[in-house]
Amino acid sequence: MSDYDAILLTSFGGPEKSDDVRPFLENVASGRNIPPERLSQVQKQYDLYGGVSPINQQNRELIAALQAELNTNGIDIPVYFGNRNWDPYIKDTLDDLHADGKKNILALVTSAFGSYSGCRQYREDIEKALTQINAKDLYVEKVRLYWNHPGFFEAMCDRLSSTLDSIDLENAGQVQIIFTAHSIPSTWEMSSPYRSQLLEFSKSLSTAVAPDLAWDLVFQSRSGPPSVPWLEPDIIDHLDALKTSGTNCVVITPIGFVSDHMEVMYDLDNQAISHAEELGMESRRTPTVGTHPAFVRGLRQLIEEYLDASPPLVAFGEPWTCNQNCCPPSQQRPPSRLER
Repeated sequence: MSDYDAILLTSFGGPEKSDDVRPFLENVASGRNIPPERLSQVQKQYDLYGGVSPINQQNRELIAALQAELNTNGIDIPVYFGNRNWDPYIKDTLDDLHADGKKNILALVTSAFGSYSGCRQYREDIEKALTQINAKDLYVEKVRLYWNHPGFFEAMCDRLSSTLDSIDLENAGQVQIIFTAHSIPSTWEMSSPYRSQLLEFSKSLSTAVAPDLAWDLVFQSRSGPPSVPWLEPDIIDHLDALKTSGTNCVVITPIGFVSDHMEVMYDLDNQAISHAEELGMESRRTPTVGTHPAFVRGLRQLIEEYLDASPPLVAFGEPWTCNQNCCPPSQQRPPSRLER
C-alpha cells in the first residue's frame, strides 16, 4: 500500500487544564484497581504545573512543523492528531478521517524505540478503534521505528552539543553524561529490542559528540509494585552512586522521549535535578528533540519511504521494521505511572 492520503500522529495524551486532571488519571487507571489516594498523589504532581501537561501542545507544534515540511517538499497530505489516553482520542480522530473520506492512513507514533507500550500497543489501540467505529474500508499502517534514523540522531547530537557548550568542561571536574529512558518491566526486555537500541544509540551519540566523557544509560519513571522488577539502574540511585565515585557534574540527557512532557519536567527537572543539587553536583538537562529541524526533516523522510517512488530506507545500521508479532507484552496489563 503506497497511496496514502493522511498522516495520523499518535501519542499518549495529557490534561490541558486543572479540571481535566482527575478524569485523565481515572482514564489511565481504568481497570487497574488503583486506590483513590494514589490518584490524589499523582494529581498533586500535575498541580505543580497548573494542571496542564504540555504534551498535547508540543504535539500540535510538531504537527504544524511536520505539515510545513511536507508542504515545502510537495507532499500534499494532511496530518491529524490522536491520543491513547486523552482528547483527541485515536478513535475519534479515525472517525474524523473516515468522515473526511480518507482511506489509507500512515500512523506516526511519538516513540522512537521499540517496546510494547511504545510500539505494539499503539497498533493495538488503532486496531481496537477501527473495530469500534466499524470502518472496514479504512487502512492504517504504522511507520517504522526511527531510533536510528539520521534525523533523530542529528537532532539529539545538536541538543547534547549545545548543552555541553554551557559547561566549563576544563574546570567542571569529573563530568558524566546520563542518558535516560522510561523504564519497562524486565520481562518485556526478553521480547523487545528496547535496551539494546537504547545502548546502541547512547554509544553512537556519545562517540559523535563527547568521546572523551564518561556516560551511562539509566532509567526513570518506573511504575508498578516494588515486587515487580523493572529495568535499572534508576536515575536517582545512579546519582547517589556517581556522587560516591567523585563525579562533580552530570548532564542528564533524555533520549527515550521526543518532547519535554510531564515525565521529563517532573521526573527529571523536578526530581533528578533537585537530587543532584542536594548531592552538591552541578547539573544540566539536555532538551529533547521537539521540533528540531533535523528531526522534523527525518519524519518527512520516514513518510516518504511509504509513498510512491519512495527512496530507500535510511538509518545508521539496519532500518528497524516491525513484524506483527514484535514486542509482545507480559501476561499482565501494562502498568501505568499511577501504580508506583
